[in-house]
Amino acid sequence: MSEDLVIKHCAPTLAGLKTGNLFNASYDSRQELDRDVAQLNMILERRGLRVIVLKTKAGRALIYIYRPRLLHNDLNRREAREILSRFGYKPADPDSCISLLADRISLDGEYPHEIGLFLGYPPEDVKGFISFRGKGCKACGYWKVYGDIQSAEKRFAQYRKCTGVYLRCLKCGASLEKLAVKKKI
Repeated sequence: MSEDLVIKHCAPTLAGLKTGNLFNASYDSRQELDRDVAQLNMILERRGLRVIVLKTKAGRALIYIYRPRLLHNDLNRREAREILSRFGYKPADPDSCISLLADRISLDGEYPHEIGLFLGYPPEDVKGFISFRGKGCKACGYWKVYGDIQSAEKRFAQYRKCTGVYLRCLKCGASLEKLAVKKKI
Protein backbone atom coordinates (compact mmCIF):
# COMPACT_ATOMS: atom_id res chain seq x y z
CA MET A 1 0.00 0.00 0.00
CA SER A 2 1.61 3.21 -1.10
CA GLU A 3 2.18 6.22 1.12
CA ASP A 4 0.66 8.49 -1.53
CA LEU A 5 -2.60 6.48 -1.41
CA VAL A 6 -2.76 6.86 2.37
CA ILE A 7 -1.94 10.56 2.24
CA LYS A 8 -4.32 11.28 -0.64
CA HIS A 9 -7.26 9.77 1.27
CA CYS A 10 -6.31 10.38 4.90
CA ALA A 11 -4.38 13.66 5.20
CA PRO A 12 -6.91 15.35 7.53
CA THR A 13 -6.79 12.36 9.89
CA LEU A 14 -2.99 12.21 9.72
CA ALA A 15 -2.92 15.92 10.58
CA GLY A 16 -5.22 15.43 13.56
CA LEU A 17 -8.04 17.49 12.03
CA LYS A 18 -10.41 14.56 11.55
CA THR A 19 -11.28 11.40 13.48
CA GLY A 20 -10.97 8.92 10.63
CA ASN A 21 -10.91 8.23 6.93
CA LEU A 22 -11.79 5.28 4.72
CA PHE A 23 -10.24 4.25 1.44
CA ASN A 24 -10.08 1.23 -0.83
CA ALA A 25 -6.79 -0.45 -1.65
CA SER A 26 -5.97 -3.27 -4.02
CA TYR A 27 -3.96 -6.26 -2.86
CA ASP A 28 -2.62 -9.43 -4.45
CA SER A 29 -2.76 -11.70 -1.39
CA ARG A 30 -4.17 -11.54 2.12
CA GLN A 31 -0.62 -12.02 3.40
CA GLU A 32 0.51 -8.89 1.51
CA LEU A 33 -2.46 -6.91 2.85
CA ASP A 34 -1.80 -8.00 6.43
CA ARG A 35 1.89 -7.11 6.06
CA ASP A 36 1.05 -3.65 4.68
CA VAL A 37 -1.45 -2.95 7.48
CA ALA A 38 1.06 -4.13 10.11
CA GLN A 39 3.73 -1.83 8.64
CA LEU A 40 1.35 1.12 8.62
CA ASN A 41 0.41 0.43 12.23
CA MET A 42 4.09 0.30 13.23
CA ILE A 43 4.53 3.78 11.76
CA LEU A 44 1.25 5.35 12.80
CA GLU A 45 0.50 3.92 16.25
CA ARG A 46 3.34 6.01 17.71
CA ARG A 47 1.45 9.03 16.41
CA GLY A 48 -1.88 8.01 17.97
CA LEU A 49 -3.41 6.46 14.86
CA ARG A 50 -4.64 2.97 14.08
CA VAL A 51 -5.17 1.14 10.79
CA ILE A 52 -7.63 -1.71 10.33
CA VAL A 53 -9.27 -3.59 7.49
CA LEU A 54 -13.06 -3.32 7.62
CA LYS A 55 -13.83 -5.49 4.60
CA THR A 56 -12.15 -7.44 1.83
CA LYS A 57 -13.60 -8.61 -1.44
CA ALA A 58 -12.10 -9.66 -4.75
CA GLY A 59 -8.64 -8.21 -4.19
CA ARG A 60 -9.92 -4.94 -2.69
CA ALA A 61 -9.77 -3.92 0.95
CA LEU A 62 -11.70 -1.20 2.73
CA ILE A 63 -9.15 0.40 5.06
CA TYR A 64 -10.05 2.55 8.08
CA ILE A 65 -7.39 4.86 9.51
CA TYR A 66 -8.48 6.61 12.67
CA ARG A 67 -7.49 8.24 15.93
CA PRO A 68 -8.81 6.07 18.78
CA ARG A 69 -8.97 8.94 21.30
CA LEU A 70 -10.93 11.16 18.95
CA LEU A 71 -13.22 8.26 18.06
CA HIS A 72 -13.92 7.57 21.73
CA ASN A 73 -14.80 11.24 22.26
CA ASP A 74 -16.97 11.41 19.13
CA LEU A 75 -18.92 8.23 19.86
CA ASN A 76 -19.64 9.31 23.42
CA ARG A 77 -21.26 12.62 22.52
CA ARG A 78 -24.91 12.52 23.57
CA GLU A 79 -26.39 12.78 20.06
CA ALA A 80 -23.94 10.18 18.68
CA ARG A 81 -24.77 7.76 21.52
CA GLU A 82 -28.47 8.10 20.72
CA ILE A 83 -27.91 7.33 17.03
CA LEU A 84 -25.56 4.42 17.69
CA SER A 85 -27.79 2.86 20.35
CA ARG A 86 -30.64 2.65 17.81
CA PHE A 87 -28.44 0.37 15.69
CA GLY A 88 -27.21 -1.85 18.53
CA TYR A 89 -23.82 -0.22 19.18
CA LYS A 90 -22.32 0.20 22.65
CA PRO A 91 -20.64 3.63 22.33
CA ALA A 92 -18.61 3.23 25.53
CA ASP A 93 -16.60 0.52 23.76
CA PRO A 94 -15.22 1.93 20.47
CA ASP A 95 -13.52 -1.36 19.54
CA SER A 96 -16.83 -3.24 19.70
CA CYS A 97 -18.43 -0.41 17.72
CA ILE A 98 -15.83 -0.80 14.97
CA SER A 99 -16.39 -4.55 14.97
CA LEU A 100 -20.16 -4.09 14.60
CA LEU A 101 -19.60 -1.49 11.87
CA ALA A 102 -17.42 -3.96 9.95
CA ASP A 103 -20.11 -6.63 10.35
CA ARG A 104 -22.80 -4.25 9.11
CA ILE A 105 -20.68 -3.28 6.09
CA SER A 106 -20.03 -6.94 5.23
CA LEU A 107 -23.64 -8.04 5.69
CA ASP A 108 -25.37 -5.14 3.97
CA GLY A 109 -22.85 -4.74 1.17
CA GLU A 110 -23.08 -0.96 1.53
CA TYR A 111 -22.06 1.63 4.05
CA PRO A 112 -24.44 1.91 6.98
CA HIS A 113 -25.53 5.52 7.44
CA GLU A 114 -24.06 5.83 10.93
CA ILE A 115 -20.58 5.39 9.44
CA GLY A 116 -20.26 9.18 9.41
CA LEU A 117 -19.89 9.12 13.20
CA PHE A 118 -16.73 7.01 12.76
CA LEU A 119 -15.34 9.60 10.35
CA GLY A 120 -15.86 12.64 12.56
CA TYR A 121 -18.94 14.00 10.83
CA PRO A 122 -21.26 16.10 13.01
CA PRO A 123 -23.95 13.95 14.64
CA GLU A 124 -26.66 16.38 13.51
CA ASP A 125 -25.65 15.75 9.90
CA VAL A 126 -25.53 11.97 10.36
CA LYS A 127 -28.95 12.12 12.01
CA GLY A 128 -30.27 14.27 9.14
CA PHE A 129 -28.86 11.87 6.56
CA ILE A 130 -30.56 8.93 8.28
CA SER A 131 -33.87 10.78 8.76
CA PHE A 132 -34.05 12.17 5.23
CA ARG A 133 -32.40 9.15 3.55
CA GLY A 134 -29.72 11.32 1.99
CA LYS A 135 -32.22 13.72 0.38
CA GLY A 136 -32.79 17.42 1.01
CA CYS A 137 -29.38 18.36 2.41
CA LYS A 138 -28.39 22.02 2.70
CA ALA A 139 -24.90 21.45 1.26
CA CYS A 140 -22.69 18.61 0.10
CA GLY A 141 -18.93 18.20 0.45
CA TYR A 142 -17.08 15.57 2.43
CA TRP A 143 -20.54 14.68 3.77
CA LYS A 144 -24.12 15.87 3.31
CA VAL A 145 -24.87 18.81 5.58
CA TYR A 146 -28.20 19.07 7.36
CA GLY A 147 -27.08 21.39 10.15
CA ASP A 148 -24.51 24.18 10.31
CA ILE A 149 -23.51 24.96 6.70
CA GLN A 150 -20.88 27.58 7.55
CA SER A 151 -19.05 25.30 9.97
CA ALA A 152 -19.17 22.39 7.52
CA GLU A 153 -17.90 24.47 4.59
CA LYS A 154 -15.06 25.79 6.74
CA ARG A 155 -14.09 22.20 7.60
CA PHE A 156 -14.35 21.13 3.95
CA ALA A 157 -11.94 23.91 2.97
CA GLN A 158 -9.61 22.97 5.81
CA TYR A 159 -9.59 19.32 4.70
CA ARG A 160 -8.93 20.25 1.04
CA LYS A 161 -6.09 22.57 2.02
CA CYS A 162 -4.56 19.96 4.32
CA THR A 163 -4.66 17.30 1.61
CA GLY A 164 -3.02 19.64 -0.90
CA VAL A 165 -0.26 20.58 1.55
CA TYR A 166 0.35 16.95 2.50
CA LEU A 167 0.55 15.82 -1.13
CA ARG A 168 3.07 18.61 -1.88
CA CYS A 169 5.12 17.60 1.18
CA LEU A 170 5.10 13.96 0.04
CA LYS A 171 6.24 15.03 -3.44
CA CYS A 172 9.12 16.93 -1.79
CA GLY A 173 10.23 13.81 0.07
CA ALA A 174 8.40 13.94 3.41
CA SER A 175 7.61 10.51 4.84
CA LEU A 176 4.27 9.28 6.11
CA GLU A 177 5.74 9.09 9.60
CA LYS A 178 6.84 12.73 9.46
CA LEU A 179 3.43 13.86 8.18
CA ALA A 180 1.44 11.99 10.84
CA VAL A 181 1.00 14.46 13.68
CA LYS A 182 1.17 13.18 17.23
CA LYS A 183 -2.06 14.53 18.65
CA LYS A 184 -2.28 15.36 22.34
CA ILE A 185 -5.76 15.21 23.81
